[in-house]
Amino acid sequence: MPVYRSALLRFADDGSALYDEDGLLAVGPDAQGRQRVLAAGAWQALAHRYVDQPVTHLPGRILAPGFVDMHIHFPQTDVIGSPADGLLPWLENYTFPHEKRFVAPDYSEQVAQFFVAELLRNGVTTALAFSTSHPASVDALFTEARRQHMRLITGKVLQDRHSPDGVRDDTEQSLADTEALIQRWHGVDRLGYAITPRFAPTSTPEQLRGAGELAARYADVWIQSHVAENLDEIRWARELFPASRSYLSVYDDFGLMRERAVYAHCIHFDDDDRALMRDTGATAAVSPTSNLFLGSGFFDYAGADRVGFGYGLASDVGGGTSFSPFHTMLAAYYVGREGQSKQGLSLSPQRLWWQHTAGAARALGLAGVVGNLQPGCEADFVVLNPRATPLLERKTQQARSLDELLFAMIVLGDDRLIERTMVSQALGAKLAPVSR
Repeated sequence: MPVYRSALLRFADDGSALYDEDGLLAVGPDAQGRQRVLAAGAWQALAHRYVDQPVTHLPGRILAPGFVDMHIHFPQTDVIGSPADGLLPWLENYTFPHEKRFVAPDYSEQVAQFFVAELLRNGVTTALAFSTSHPASVDALFTEARRQHMRLITGKVLQDRHSPDGVRDDTEQSLADTEALIQRWHGVDRLGYAITPRFAPTSTPEQLRGAGELAARYADVWIQSHVAENLDEIRWARELFPASRSYLSVYDDFGLMRERAVYAHCIHFDDDDRALMRDTGATAAVSPTSNLFLGSGFFDYAGADRVGFGYGLASDVGGGTSFSPFHTMLAAYYVGREGQSKQGLSLSPQRLWWQHTAGAARALGLAGVVGNLQPGCEADFVVLNPRATPLLERKTQQARSLDELLFAMIVLGDDRLIERTMVSQALGAKLAPVSR
């Protein structure tokens, strides 16, 4: 039974941070053999329970929940940092040409290995990811995530129109492939399937209808897509689906709005859209680095909170500019201050961190499973070194409060701050650091 002594960060149900400067984290296997948190809290209060257990002491370090990335594109690993005038030219000039290569299983496998390693190196232990329209890409990513004991959700992209040769799929075959992949992978170890229309304009009504039927048939799988990211995209969607009230309503009209449905961006919403998200249980993956990079706009945090729908943070690599959760949290801070309301919103460091851990887990329907270090959660966590760089050490040593400490790491942190990433593993397996 591993027992750790270190500073400890976790979250209460209301999203507030719980922090012990001298903390204890104990983990052990559940009935299914998966490592879970048995105890978490102050060392002084809990240490007497574990006097017979060996303790790993990590002075000067912080144990924190593994990060949850709600939206990321595995096949765009090599598209990151590609210049473009906006979303649609970026897709045409970079994304679609690169995604054609994933028809080859060996290429998919090679990128999957790098992608999963890069997530873990940056402290991301749960991700909802896009693959490509090729089933081989889904098999490759699931295989590598399973090998690394990572909790990962992905799915074959559905795009049967307005897409170039090499990524465009056939309507009937795409739905058959999706169902076969659900049956092959969903619920295997820590893996989950997501029905994945790329975005409404690249699917025919027949494909969206079939996707909705699969979502009804397999009620515990996820759904993921994009919505209301870019004004040109919105105009295009309205032209293609004139009977729908809004771009978001297209998905509802085809049975694709429910709990475990995650829509990336959700920037250009009105209150009817926000109410539809709330009432159906769908959630938003907020992607601030890609929104800034592509000039798409700003997520309206105040509007989401006022109407009351769920959201969490996402890197959106490769439109997003970094795998690092610290870069994403800092961009979210910028976006909050420059939001659509124009009133400015200063997101607290605790709230930012929550959005990328326990809040994102809640938005995925995985509250109490990942994204936190409360008893019962799967034992996914990171070891943070707040002295990882000279400037970070200088700043964190001056922190007078938890908010100052967290904000210093958000502003100055990157992959160097992640000293180790630990993932929950099967019975008998030792929790070990991910290789760096």
